[in-house]
Amino acid sequence: MPISISSQVFDELLNQGKVESSQHPDPNDQLDVMYNYPKLLGQGYWREIRLREGLDLCIGDLSLSDRIIFEHPETEHSLHYHFHFSGGHKDKYTSISGGQYIFHGSGLTPKIRSETYHEQPFLEVEFTFEPELLRSFAGDSEGQLPKELQHLIRPDDQLKYHRCGTATLPMQRIAQQILHCPYRGIAKRMYLEGKVLELMGILIGQEVKICDGKSNIQPLQADVVDRIHLAREIILQRLDNPLSLNELARRVGLNECTLKRGFRSCFGTTVFGYLRHYKLEQARQLLEAGEMQITEIAQAMGYNSRSPFAAAFRKQFGMNPKEYQKLRKNSV
Repeated sequence: MPISISSQVFDELLNQGKVESSQHPDPNDQLDVMYNYPKLLGQGYWREIRLREGLDLCIGDLSLSDRIIFEHPETEHSLHYHFHFSGGHKDKYTSISGGQYIFHGSGLTPKIRSETYHEQPFLEVEFTFEPELLRSFAGDSEGQLPKELQHLIRPDDQLKYHRCGTATLPMQRIAQQILHCPYRGIAKRMYLEGKVLELMGILIGQEVKICDGKSNIQPLQADVVDRIHLAREIILQRLDNPLSLNELARRVGLNECTLKRGFRSCFGTTVFGYLRHYKLEQARQLLEAGEMQITEIAQAMGYNSRSPFAAAFRKQFGMNPKEYQKLRKNSV
């Protein structure tokens, strides 16, 4: 039986679960607040970090006990980016699941009902960006945005702009780095702000391309997109024995050129770039489990020696495997 709840009641329940500083990963930062998810709805945590005036970061890691229907009142919103590693929800205007994102401009959010799925755990990263902060970065001397970005800031009585998409690998990599920030205190805040601004830079670049008519974010027909996603499933099923590009294209009924173009459009990388990223994420999870040596993990991921594995791991996660392993042990 689904649970129906208003956003006001949810906020009240969440505030009751504020984590004490002694249990917080960075107890001396008063602008970094963590909440235990309401037991009525599920389990896990919600973390809110005020990076600076007008810039807030949130991280959610939770599992729901049942499907939840949220009732949201009409309200004015700032710019907002919302990425899901896993878990999903939908409303009248948007839908999101694992590996996807929603980017909202500022403006009016109408009264709306959203449905949140409970079949998979939620792991998400999101940030809120006040219009004045965007103007300080992208506006002219009078705070006026360039024409191709003006749709991102609308009056409070106009429906806000939104765009949904599949996160590119650079987006996913930055979100991973946010989740596994190795610092505390002021170093943490500077590191996380840099990552959020890097994500915002990617989004702004996409908006400019869309307005210039040069975007290839969603140029593919629905049937081709389905075949590209089928190709990804085949890749994940054959991690230890990957197909050649030619054979993979043949299996999903595309030519090799369309497969390569479609894969970059859907996932922001090449076929083998996606495979490499996925294997390194598996390696990260094995390091967290702590049951295998780094050399064993490197071999399991198809690397002939530890050195190239360490270099690839550092490129993706910002630190080498040994540093990551030590960081995780210290955080337990």
